[in-house]
Amino acid sequence: MLRVLSDNQGALCHLTLQYVDWLSLQLLPDTAETEWLDRHGDIWLVNADGSTGRKMATLATGIASFQGIIDGTVVPTGTQLQSAVGMPAGSDSPYQVVTYETLEDITTSAFSLVQGPIRALDPGSFGNLPMDTPLSISTPVPGVSLTVIVVALTGGTDDETDEQLRARILQRIRNPPMGGSVADYVAWALAVPGVTRAWAAAEQGIGTITVRFLMDDLRADNDGWPKPDDVQAVHDYIDSKRPVTVKDCYVLAPIKEFINLTIQNLVPNTPEAQEEIEQSLRDMLLLIAAPGQTIYAAWISYAILSAPSVVSFDLITNDDFEMPSLGHMAVLGTILYQAGAELSG
Repeated sequence: MLRVLSDNQGALCHLTLQYVDWLSLQLLPDTAETEWLDRHGDIWLVNADGSTGRKMATLATGIASFQGIIDGTVVPTGTQLQSAVGMPAGSDSPYQVVTYETLEDITTSAFSLVQGPIRALDPGSFGNLPMDTPLSISTPVPGVSLTVIVVALTGGTDDETDEQLRARILQRIRNPPMGGSVADYVAWALAVPGVTRAWAAAEQGIGTITVRFLMDDLRADNDGWPKPDDVQAVHDYIDSKRPVTVKDCYVLAPIKEFINLTIQNLVPNTPEAQEEIEQSLRDMLLLIAAPGQTIYAAWISYAILSAPSVVSFDLITNDDFEMPSLGHMAVLGTILYQAGAELSG
Protein backbone atom coordinates (compact mmCIF):
# COMPACT_ATOMS: atom_id res chain seq x y z
CA MET A 1 0.00 0.00 0.00
CA LEU A 2 2.80 2.40 0.92
CA ARG A 3 4.54 1.55 -2.38
CA VAL A 4 1.39 2.46 -4.33
CA LEU A 5 1.01 5.75 -2.48
CA SER A 6 4.67 6.63 -2.99
CA ASP A 7 4.43 5.86 -6.73
CA ASN A 8 1.33 8.05 -7.05
CA GLN A 9 2.96 10.87 -5.11
CA GLY A 10 6.09 10.64 -7.24
CA ALA A 11 4.04 10.73 -10.45
CA LEU A 12 2.13 13.80 -9.27
CA CYS A 13 5.32 15.60 -8.33
CA HIS A 14 6.84 14.69 -11.69
CA LEU A 15 3.84 16.10 -13.58
CA THR A 16 3.87 19.24 -11.44
CA LEU A 17 7.55 19.84 -12.12
CA GLN A 18 6.99 19.25 -15.84
CA TYR A 19 4.22 21.86 -15.79
CA VAL A 20 6.45 24.34 -13.94
CA ASP A 21 9.23 23.68 -16.46
CA TRP A 22 6.82 24.32 -19.37
CA LEU A 23 5.39 27.40 -17.67
CA SER A 24 8.85 28.86 -17.21
CA LEU A 25 9.26 28.81 -20.99
CA GLN A 26 6.01 30.70 -21.52
CA LEU A 27 6.86 33.54 -19.15
CA LEU A 28 9.48 34.93 -21.53
CA PRO A 29 8.70 35.84 -25.16
CA ASP A 30 11.86 34.31 -26.62
CA THR A 31 10.66 30.79 -25.69
CA ALA A 32 6.87 31.26 -25.49
CA GLU A 33 4.49 29.17 -27.60
CA THR A 34 1.80 30.69 -29.82
CA GLU A 35 -0.95 31.34 -27.26
CA TRP A 36 1.40 32.87 -24.71
CA LEU A 37 3.35 34.70 -27.40
CA ASP A 38 0.10 36.42 -28.38
CA ARG A 39 -0.34 37.50 -24.76
CA HIS A 40 3.14 39.04 -24.75
CA GLY A 41 2.36 40.74 -28.05
CA ASP A 42 -0.87 42.23 -26.72
CA ILE A 43 1.07 43.70 -23.80
CA TRP A 44 4.01 45.15 -25.72
CA LEU A 45 2.92 46.01 -29.27
CA VAL A 46 0.57 48.52 -30.90
CA ASN A 47 0.13 48.20 -34.68
CA ALA A 48 -0.45 50.81 -37.37
CA ASP A 49 -4.20 50.07 -37.46
CA GLY A 50 -4.53 50.54 -33.69
CA SER A 51 -4.71 46.83 -32.88
CA THR A 52 -2.33 45.22 -30.40
CA GLY A 53 -0.12 42.17 -30.73
CA ARG A 54 0.02 40.06 -33.85
CA LYS A 55 -0.55 41.83 -37.17
CA MET A 56 -3.61 40.10 -38.60
CA ALA A 57 -4.32 39.33 -42.25
CA THR A 58 -5.64 42.21 -44.34
CA LEU A 59 -8.02 42.44 -47.31
CA ALA A 60 -6.79 42.86 -50.86
CA THR A 61 -8.22 45.96 -52.54
CA GLY A 62 -7.96 47.37 -56.02
CA ILE A 63 -9.60 48.27 -59.30
CA ALA A 64 -11.43 46.14 -61.89
CA SER A 65 -12.82 46.88 -65.37
CA PHE A 66 -16.48 46.23 -66.19
CA GLN A 67 -17.98 45.92 -69.68
CA GLY A 68 -21.58 46.89 -70.28
CA ILE A 69 -23.81 45.16 -72.82
CA ILE A 70 -26.49 47.80 -72.49
CA ASP A 71 -25.12 51.33 -72.14
CA GLY A 72 -25.69 52.90 -68.71
CA THR A 73 -26.37 49.69 -66.79
CA VAL A 74 -25.38 49.99 -63.12
CA VAL A 75 -23.44 47.35 -61.20
CA PRO A 76 -24.67 47.96 -57.64
CA THR A 77 -22.49 48.27 -54.56
CA GLY A 78 -21.82 44.89 -52.97
CA THR A 79 -22.02 42.89 -56.20
CA GLN A 80 -19.93 39.78 -55.66
CA LEU A 81 -17.17 38.59 -57.98
CA GLN A 82 -15.28 35.32 -57.86
CA SER A 83 -11.96 33.92 -58.97
CA ALA A 84 -10.24 30.56 -58.47
CA VAL A 85 -6.67 31.07 -57.28
CA GLY A 86 -3.92 28.54 -56.69
CA MET A 87 -3.52 27.15 -53.18
CA PRO A 88 -0.20 26.51 -51.38
CA ALA A 89 1.50 23.15 -51.83
CA GLY A 90 0.09 20.49 -49.54
CA SER A 91 -3.49 21.78 -49.61
CA ASP A 92 -6.34 19.35 -50.22
CA SER A 93 -7.40 21.26 -53.33
CA PRO A 94 -5.12 23.03 -55.83
CA TYR A 95 -7.56 25.93 -56.06
CA GLN A 96 -9.56 28.14 -53.72
CA VAL A 97 -12.50 30.29 -54.75
CA VAL A 98 -11.91 33.85 -53.59
CA THR A 99 -14.86 36.23 -53.41
CA TYR A 100 -14.68 39.97 -53.98
CA GLU A 101 -17.25 42.77 -53.87
CA THR A 102 -17.72 46.15 -55.51
CA LEU A 103 -17.35 49.14 -53.20
CA GLU A 104 -19.62 51.57 -55.05
CA ASP A 105 -22.22 51.71 -57.81
CA ILE A 106 -20.49 51.38 -61.19
CA THR A 107 -22.24 52.73 -64.29
CA THR A 108 -21.04 50.67 -67.24
CA SER A 109 -20.71 51.54 -70.91
CA ALA A 110 -21.39 49.39 -73.96
CA PHE A 111 -18.61 51.17 -75.83
CA SER A 112 -15.67 51.01 -73.39
CA LEU A 113 -14.46 49.43 -70.18
CA VAL A 114 -15.40 51.23 -66.98
CA GLN A 115 -13.24 50.89 -63.88
CA GLY A 116 -14.50 50.57 -60.32
CA PRO A 117 -13.12 49.75 -56.86
CA ILE A 118 -13.35 46.21 -55.45
CA ARG A 119 -12.03 44.35 -52.42
CA ALA A 120 -11.67 40.76 -51.24
CA LEU A 121 -14.13 39.47 -48.65
CA ASP A 122 -11.57 37.16 -47.04
CA PRO A 123 -8.25 38.46 -45.68
CA GLY A 124 -4.98 37.00 -46.88
CA SER A 125 -2.34 37.26 -49.58
CA PHE A 126 -4.29 34.83 -51.79
CA GLY A 127 -6.62 37.73 -52.56
CA ASN A 128 -3.86 39.57 -54.46
CA LEU A 129 -4.19 38.97 -58.20
CA PRO A 130 -2.07 40.09 -61.15
CA MET A 131 -3.27 42.54 -63.77
CA ASP A 132 -5.67 41.16 -66.43
CA THR A 133 -6.88 38.28 -64.23
CA PRO A 134 -10.52 37.50 -65.12
CA LEU A 135 -13.21 37.53 -62.45
CA SER A 136 -16.79 36.37 -62.85
CA ILE A 137 -19.89 38.07 -61.48
CA SER A 138 -21.53 35.59 -59.08
CA THR A 139 -25.11 36.76 -59.63
CA PRO A 140 -25.56 38.03 -63.21
CA VAL A 141 -26.42 41.70 -63.60
CA PRO A 142 -28.66 42.12 -66.69
CA GLY A 143 -26.94 44.32 -69.26
CA VAL A 144 -23.40 43.69 -67.97
CA SER A 145 -20.81 41.17 -69.15
CA LEU A 146 -20.23 38.35 -66.66
CA THR A 147 -16.44 38.68 -67.04
CA VAL A 148 -14.61 41.38 -65.09
CA ILE A 149 -10.90 42.13 -65.59
CA VAL A 150 -8.53 43.02 -62.75
CA VAL A 151 -6.63 46.28 -63.21
CA ALA A 152 -4.84 46.11 -59.86
CA LEU A 153 -5.53 44.02 -56.76
CA THR A 154 -2.98 44.18 -53.96
CA GLY A 155 -2.57 44.80 -50.24
CA GLY A 156 -3.77 41.44 -48.94
CA THR A 157 -1.41 40.18 -46.24
CA ASP A 158 -1.30 36.99 -44.16
CA ASP A 159 -1.22 36.78 -40.36
CA GLU A 160 2.15 37.63 -38.88
CA THR A 161 4.10 34.46 -38.14
CA ASP A 162 5.23 33.49 -34.64
CA GLU A 163 8.87 34.25 -35.41
CA GLN A 164 8.07 37.65 -36.91
CA LEU A 165 5.93 38.50 -33.88
CA ARG A 166 8.62 37.23 -31.51
CA ALA A 167 11.26 39.41 -33.21
CA ARG A 168 9.07 42.52 -32.89
CA ILE A 169 8.38 41.86 -29.20
CA LEU A 170 12.07 41.38 -28.43
CA GLN A 171 12.96 44.52 -30.37
CA ARG A 172 10.35 46.48 -28.39
CA ILE A 173 11.71 45.20 -25.07
CA ARG A 174 15.34 45.86 -26.03
CA ASN A 175 14.56 49.29 -27.52
CA PRO A 176 11.95 51.07 -25.39
CA PRO A 177 10.27 54.09 -27.04
CA MET A 178 12.45 57.19 -26.84
CA GLY A 179 10.28 59.79 -28.57
CA GLY A 180 11.88 59.46 -31.98
CA SER A 181 15.09 57.42 -31.73
CA VAL A 182 16.35 55.39 -34.69
CA ALA A 183 14.84 52.26 -33.11
CA ASP A 184 11.46 54.01 -32.87
CA TYR A 185 11.39 54.56 -36.64
CA VAL A 186 12.16 50.89 -37.23
CA ALA A 187 9.38 49.87 -34.83
CA TRP A 188 6.87 52.22 -36.52
CA ALA A 189 7.69 50.78 -39.94
CA LEU A 190 7.35 47.20 -38.66
CA ALA A 191 3.93 48.05 -37.22
CA VAL A 192 2.51 48.40 -40.76
CA PRO A 193 0.89 45.21 -42.16
CA GLY A 194 3.16 43.37 -44.58
CA VAL A 195 6.43 44.96 -43.44
CA THR A 196 8.91 42.30 -42.31
CA ARG A 197 12.25 44.15 -42.16
CA ALA A 198 13.10 47.81 -41.65
CA TRP A 199 16.14 50.02 -41.09
CA ALA A 200 16.59 53.68 -40.20
CA ALA A 201 19.62 55.96 -40.47
CA ALA A 202 20.53 59.62 -40.92
CA GLU A 203 21.53 59.07 -44.55
CA GLN A 204 20.90 62.68 -45.55
CA GLY A 205 22.73 64.28 -42.66
CA ILE A 206 22.10 65.48 -39.13
CA GLY A 207 18.46 66.32 -38.43
CA THR A 208 17.13 63.93 -41.07
CA ILE A 209 16.06 60.31 -40.97
CA THR A 210 15.73 57.80 -43.80
CA VAL A 211 13.64 54.67 -43.29
CA ARG A 212 13.98 51.75 -45.68
CA PHE A 213 11.94 48.57 -45.46
CA LEU A 214 11.06 45.28 -47.16
CA MET A 215 7.94 43.11 -47.42
CA ASP A 216 9.44 39.63 -47.80
CA ASP A 217 6.14 37.74 -47.89
CA LEU A 218 3.78 40.16 -49.61
CA ARG A 219 6.27 41.10 -52.36
CA ALA A 220 8.15 37.80 -52.57
CA ASP A 221 7.97 37.90 -56.39
CA ASN A 222 10.15 41.05 -56.30
CA ASP A 223 12.71 39.98 -53.67
CA GLY A 224 10.54 41.65 -51.02
CA TRP A 225 10.86 45.14 -52.50
CA PRO A 226 7.77 47.28 -51.77
CA LYS A 227 5.63 49.03 -54.36
CA PRO A 228 5.04 52.82 -54.36
CA ASP A 229 1.69 52.35 -52.60
CA ASP A 230 3.43 50.37 -49.85
CA VAL A 231 6.02 53.11 -49.41
CA GLN A 232 3.28 55.71 -49.17
CA ALA A 233 1.40 53.69 -46.52
CA VAL A 234 4.49 53.35 -44.35
CA HIS A 235 5.36 57.03 -44.87
CA ASP A 236 1.88 58.15 -43.82
CA TYR A 237 1.97 56.09 -40.62
CA ILE A 238 5.47 57.20 -39.64
CA ASP A 239 4.50 60.80 -40.39
CA SER A 240 1.65 60.48 -37.88
CA LYS A 241 4.01 59.21 -35.16
CA ARG A 242 7.33 61.01 -35.63
CA PRO A 243 8.30 64.15 -33.68
CA VAL A 244 7.92 67.45 -35.52
CA THR A 245 11.48 68.39 -34.59
CA VAL A 246 12.89 66.12 -37.32
CA LYS A 247 13.77 68.32 -40.28
CA ASP A 248 13.15 65.76 -43.03
CA CYS A 249 11.88 62.17 -42.91
CA TYR A 250 12.33 60.00 -45.99
CA VAL A 251 10.65 56.61 -46.39
CA LEU A 252 12.10 54.63 -49.29
CA ALA A 253 12.73 51.14 -50.57
CA PRO A 254 16.36 50.02 -50.56
CA ILE A 255 18.22 50.24 -53.86
CA LYS A 256 18.93 46.81 -55.34
CA GLU A 257 22.59 45.85 -55.72
CA PHE A 258 22.77 42.46 -57.43
CA ILE A 259 25.49 40.03 -56.37
CA ASN A 260 26.61 37.88 -59.32
CA LEU A 261 28.77 34.85 -58.49
CA THR A 262 30.92 32.40 -60.42
CA ILE A 263 31.54 29.00 -58.80
CA GLN A 264 34.09 26.61 -60.27
CA ASN A 265 34.74 22.89 -59.68
CA LEU A 266 31.56 22.32 -57.69
CA VAL A 267 31.40 18.81 -56.18
CA PRO A 268 28.86 17.44 -56.82
CA ASN A 269 27.79 19.65 -59.74
CA THR A 270 24.13 18.59 -59.79
CA PRO A 271 20.87 20.56 -60.13
CA GLU A 272 20.00 19.61 -56.55
CA ALA A 273 23.28 20.99 -55.21
CA GLN A 274 22.84 24.19 -57.21
CA GLU A 275 19.33 24.67 -55.81
CA GLU A 276 20.63 24.13 -52.29
CA ILE A 277 23.38 26.71 -52.85
CA GLU A 278 20.91 29.30 -54.11
CA GLN A 279 18.62 28.74 -51.12
CA SER A 280 21.52 28.88 -48.68
CA LEU A 281 22.71 32.18 -50.17
CA ARG A 282 19.21 33.63 -49.98
CA ASP A 283 18.93 32.56 -46.35
CA MET A 284 22.27 34.23 -45.59
CA LEU A 285 21.20 37.48 -47.23
CA LEU A 286 17.88 37.37 -45.39
CA LEU A 287 19.73 37.35 -42.08
CA ILE A 288 22.67 39.64 -42.87
CA ALA A 289 21.89 41.96 -45.80
CA ALA A 290 20.87 45.52 -44.95
CA PRO A 291 21.14 48.91 -46.66
CA GLY A 292 24.82 49.83 -46.91
CA GLN A 293 25.97 46.47 -45.54
CA THR A 294 29.06 45.01 -47.21
CA ILE A 295 28.67 41.32 -48.09
CA TYR A 296 31.99 39.64 -47.41
CA ALA A 297 33.35 36.80 -49.50
CA ALA A 298 33.79 34.73 -46.34
CA TRP A 299 30.05 34.92 -45.67
CA ILE A 300 29.34 33.80 -49.23
CA SER A 301 31.78 30.88 -49.01
CA TYR A 302 30.31 29.77 -45.68
CA ALA A 303 26.77 29.92 -47.08
CA ILE A 304 27.76 27.81 -50.10
CA LEU A 305 29.54 25.25 -47.93
CA SER A 306 26.48 25.11 -45.66
CA ALA A 307 24.42 23.65 -48.52
CA PRO A 308 23.86 19.99 -47.47
CA SER A 309 25.14 18.34 -50.66
CA VAL A 310 28.21 20.49 -51.26
CA VAL A 311 31.58 18.79 -50.73
CA SER A 312 33.95 21.32 -52.32
CA PHE A 313 34.04 24.30 -54.69
CA ASP A 314 36.17 27.22 -55.84
CA LEU A 315 34.62 30.70 -55.54
CA ILE A 316 35.96 32.67 -58.52
CA THR A 317 34.28 35.95 -57.57
CA ASN A 318 36.18 36.08 -54.29
CA ASP A 319 35.97 39.81 -53.61
CA ASP A 320 33.85 41.49 -50.96
CA PHE A 321 30.71 43.19 -52.28
CA GLU A 322 30.70 46.77 -51.02
CA MET A 323 27.49 48.75 -51.45
CA PRO A 324 27.77 51.91 -53.59
CA SER A 325 25.82 53.94 -51.02
CA LEU A 326 24.05 53.70 -47.67
CA GLY A 327 20.81 53.05 -49.56
CA HIS A 328 22.00 50.10 -51.67
CA MET A 329 21.25 46.59 -50.46
CA ALA A 330 22.57 43.25 -51.68
CA VAL A 331 20.27 40.95 -53.67
CA LEU A 332 21.25 37.59 -55.11
CA GLY A 333 21.76 37.89 -58.85
CA THR A 334 23.11 35.31 -61.30
CA ILE A 335 25.13 32.26 -60.23
CA LEU A 336 27.36 30.75 -62.93
CA TYR A 337 28.81 27.28 -62.53
CA GLN A 338 32.05 26.36 -64.30
CA ALA A 339 33.93 23.08 -64.63
CA GLY A 340 37.55 24.11 -64.98
CA ALA A 341 37.57 26.82 -67.64
CA GLU A 342 34.41 25.58 -69.35
CA LEU A 343 30.94 26.78 -68.56
CA SER A 344 28.81 23.81 -67.55
CA GLY A 345 25.54 25.31 -66.41
